[in-house]
This record gives sequence, C-alpha cells and structure tokens, in this order.
Amino acid sequence: MHEIGMCEGLLDLIEQRAAGRRITAVRLRVGARHAVVDEAFDQAFAVVADGTAVQDAVVDLEVVPVTVTCRTCERLSESLDVLAVCAHCGGDDVDISGGDELVLESVQFETTPRREDEPDVPRNPR
Repeated sequence: MHEIGMCEGLLDLIEQRAAGRRITAVRLRVGARHAVVDEAFDQAFAVVADGTAVQDAVVDLEVVPVTVTCRTCERLSESLDVLAVCAHCGGDDVDISGGDELVLESVQFETTPRREDEPDVPRNPR
C-alpha cells in the first residue's frame, strides 16, 4: 500500500505549514500515474495523521487524468487509467503524458484560537 508513504510525506509538509496550528481541511491534487485508490488513501491518511495537528481534517483529493495522444488517429483524450487506450479509435499505440502531479493545493486552519490552558498540538512522533 504505497499510499502510506505518500501520506507520510504529505503530513510532514502539512505540519511544516501548520506551525502548531490545528488543520481542519486539506486539498490535494494527485496524478493518475500514482494509481492512488481513494479508500486506501483515506485510510492511510487517517492512520498517519492520528495524534497530529491534521487528525480529523477533511481531505479533498482530486485525481488528475493523464493525457492520451493516439499515434493512429492523432487525437487527444484524457484518462484516469494509466494503461489507457485511445478513447476515439480504441487503439493502443498511444503516448501518455501528465498525471504525475502530487500537489498540496491548500491547507485550512482552525479559526478558533487555542485557550492558554489547552495543551500544544502534538507533532507526529516519527
């Protein structure tokens, strides 16, 4: 399950941006070439984020398609399948490009200030 490793890297990046603030939402763009499975990603993110400032944050994951260029009919199309064929003629003599993004688009922080008697947000114990 490669989603765990991906989520660990993303969590490090998110925590740097958080600087101790609690995170309520995260928006990510992931290219189709990463072959991320939504349910597996959600589970991996929940496991990695447990006990951190990102715990319980809503994660909005957008999968970016690959661009398929057909050598047979010379038409372009998009696909979420890394092993795509031409959407127009069904040919498999295609060039695949894009879909390799991994972008942290936005991080939303908690808006209510922390009380002085409230403990600091725990960092990931790795």
